[in-house]
Amino acid sequence: QPLALGALWMGARGLRGSARSFVAAGLLAGLATLSRNDGLLLLVALGLAFAWDRWRRRSIPWTAAIVCVGLFVAVLAPWWLRQLAVFGSLSPSTASGKVFFIRDIAEWNSISTPATLEHLLGMGIGPFIATRLDGLVAAVMIYVTLVAGFVLAPFMVIGGWARRRSLDFGPFFLYAGLLFAFSTLVSAVHVPGGTFIHSAVALAPHSYVLAFEGIALAVAWVAVRRRSWDARAAAAAFTGAAVVFALGAAVVGSAFVHGVWDQSRAKFVRVAAALDSARAATTDRVMSIDAAGTKYWSGRGGVVLVNDPQDVVRDVARAYDIRWLVLDREDSVESMAPVLDGVAHPTWLGPPVLMEGSPLRLAVYPVEPGR
Repeated sequence: QPLALGALWMGARGLRGSARSFVAAGLLAGLATLSRNDGLLLLVALGLAFAWDRWRRRSIPWTAAIVCVGLFVAVLAPWWLRQLAVFGSLSPSTASGKVFFIRDIAEWNSISTPATLEHLLGMGIGPFIATRLDGLVAAVMIYVTLVAGFVLAPFMVIGGWARRRSLDFGPFFLYAGLLFAFSTLVSAVHVPGGTFIHSAVALAPHSYVLAFEGIALAVAWVAVRRRSWDARAAAAAFTGAAVVFALGAAVVGSAFVHGVWDQSRAKFVRVAAALDSARAATTDRVMSIDAAGTKYWSGRGGVVLVNDPQDVVRDVARAYDIRWLVLDREDSVESMAPVLDGVAHPTWLGPPVLMEGSPLRLAVYPVEPGR
């Protein structure tokens, strides 16, 4: 968030004639891209701002633009070289096509679903368009809910309309448009799963400034029609109320999120305790829906529970010498639901060492080698 804010702010200063600021925008955009890949959209926004400037104003020299891109590349070059050395790709997460060509988020952890453009388009034009629209609606709702808190959304619209031709907000509007377009056309199926949340935080600072300006404009419009109103005092009162609302929402929201993640942490702790009680070796590998969380809390590495039929899950377990399987009803895969329901128990799973809930909600099973 602060790096994206800085890049957009420096880009706006560049449009006002500060070549050094525009150069700094490239540096900050590069640092932002190290934290999240969609930081690349910041560079695209800066490029569009430069193109507009060359067409209308010519306040940013070519040398500043070149150095801007050069610093962006210089920051990312060591990371890109590392990616090539380790994975043979600048972006291993997108190299397989899995990021772009899945039809729904359920296919994200599947290894048997083809990650091809033909697979994506094979769903038909109607369902394809529906997934894109779902991504757009989800992105808008996340922005309105988590950034605007619903209450501030109308004032952000008012402030945005008033500032639509502002150089100070030009790079922000470009970046916001690119982010929503990317979320709609490219990463639509990932948006409801939370991907857009981590991107939307970069929109918050400018959005709140627009909200404050929108409040002032709305108060001024009402004050003209209500002679008893002091526009300046009313604007200060309503702006103060917005700040109090935002702070209150932050406290309540943080407490809620902390509670949810604390429950998740508690599950990992109980799974780790069960593995310890079963005398699982620290070198044993575990298959779970959140392999990173399992590794962090239990000290045992492993792989993600694949979203495929049971025989594929078994083959993956054998291929990676998995010794333990964690099933969580709230965050599992459809093929393993019968195991938690007690309807079917694969022969390659032993008796559970952890059983919680009725019906069973959380369980840990030993994986029987060779069965």
